[in-house]
Amino acid sequence: MIHLLKRILRTGIVSEAPPPPGEMQREMDRLQDEVLKILGRALTIREVDAGSCNACELEIHALNNPYYNIEGRSIKFVASPRHADMLLVTGPVTKNMENALKIAYDCTPDPKLVVAVGDCGCGCGEIGALFGPNYATCGAVENVIPVDVRVPGCPPAPLALMQGILAAIKTR
Repeated sequence: MIHLLKRILRTGIVSEAPPPPGEMQREMDRLQDEVLKILGRALTIREVDAGSCNACELEIHALNNPYYNIEGRSIKFVASPRHADMLLVTGPVTKNMENALKIAYDCTPDPKLVVAVGDCGCGCGEIGALFGPNYATCGAVENVIPVDVRVPGCPPAPLALMQGILAAIKTR
């Protein structure tokens, strides 16, 4: 046990440095200003995992941590598509989730926005090509429902997610 504690103390904290606060703060302020200018109120998002490996979900959950604090910036995640303005869909759409995704899309009130997240959901890159239409998946999100914006990456960074959300709002 003492050997382990000595090793921990010798190694120290192993993590990457956070991005410069000025850049992130400017991007967050711009996001909030755009949301309020375009919508005049908070944006509500329903996140749908259509069959992903959960890496994209971890980055989406990071948006709610104190560093990014997206909820403090007029963007809220909701539990029902009936209360949502936008669907944030991750992963290749599995055959088991195809009908559920269509129902969520139909339940979302118009005008609705759809953002496909990650290489699997966008159907791009090497990872996206692995999960094309086959016996288990329908492939990219756009094969099942119309997509307004794609946010590629495996997984995309929280800043890329915020930029994708902003791009979708601007298409409205």
